[in-house]
Amino acid sequence: MPELPEVEVVRRGLARWVTGRTVEAVEVVDRRSLRRHVAGVEDFRGNVTGARVTDVVRRGKFLWMTLQDPDAPRDVPHVALMAHLGMSGQLLIEEPEAPLEKHLKVRLRLSTAVDDEGAPLPADLRFVDQRIFGGMFVADLEPTADGAPGGRGDTDLPLIPHQAAHIARDPLDPSFSVESFHRRLRERRTGLKRALLDQGLISGIGNIYADEALWAARLHYARPTDTLRRPDTLRIVEAVTTVMTRALDAGGTSFDALYVNVNGASGYFARDLEAYGRAGQPCRRCAAKGRSTLIRREAFMNRSSSLCPYCQPRPRNARA
Repeated sequence: MPELPEVEVVRRGLARWVTGRTVEAVEVVDRRSLRRHVAGVEDFRGNVTGARVTDVVRRGKFLWMTLQDPDAPRDVPHVALMAHLGMSGQLLIEEPEAPLEKHLKVRLRLSTAVDDEGAPLPADLRFVDQRIFGGMFVADLEPTADGAPGGRGDTDLPLIPHQAAHIARDPLDPSFSVESFHRRLRERRTGLKRALLDQGLISGIGNIYADEALWAARLHYARPTDTLRRPDTLRIVEAVTTVMTRALDAGGTSFDALYVNVNGASGYFARDLEAYGRAGQPCRRCAAKGRSTLIRREAFMNRSSSLCPYCQPRPRNARA
């Protein structure tokens, strides 16, 4: 499933190609991808057709485009078009005459626009989903609880879709508070990795980047959160931020053809993973110091954790 860096790569691509354009037509190829829009296909089409995209915003793994009614007197969005990528969802920018994808679900025709050099931009925004776990739906916007912008975007409007309001801010969000996170982390009294995966505590971190950040911070996944000092919390936040920033620079992590950016290109951060997926291979940090420690894969919450047993020793009071 795409994690925060992958969704942010998609957000940046959409922001570049879609912001400021009007949705001129909506084609629903497969109604199953609108199952989260409980009012039905015609209501979805009515909300989206003719609306102008004012921003593309992300909080954690939640992604949405703010839409403004063309008849509205103020330049304020009235609803959000949310896109849930699920396991295999893709948002692709295509030329209208380009061949239709096999698993195309929703097709939006955008108004004419040009890039900075005057070249015409592609006019199709296509939602493609092989496994149909993702989908699109329209959501109402409401004020954020803290008065800060709803998430990572190009505007500072303190609005967020109701369906994303319960999601915590992520470390790449300018409004993320390390102090607040540290306080809530210690109150949680659980294992560190379990806390990192809790989207109500800190968002956007999945299994891959949790393992990578814990390896970078030299912390075991079962470290009790109530034993963490501020320097420990700062170290894990910095590690998460660094790992995700590196992943963003590499275009995300692609293990197959299901994750691509809006141009259809894969990310290549998988080449730089230090722990995840490297069980049985040498820990590069240990190897650099002449040690022969192998990365270990351990069962964790019906999935697994990858770690270096030397760099990340298991605490005596482990709490997975």
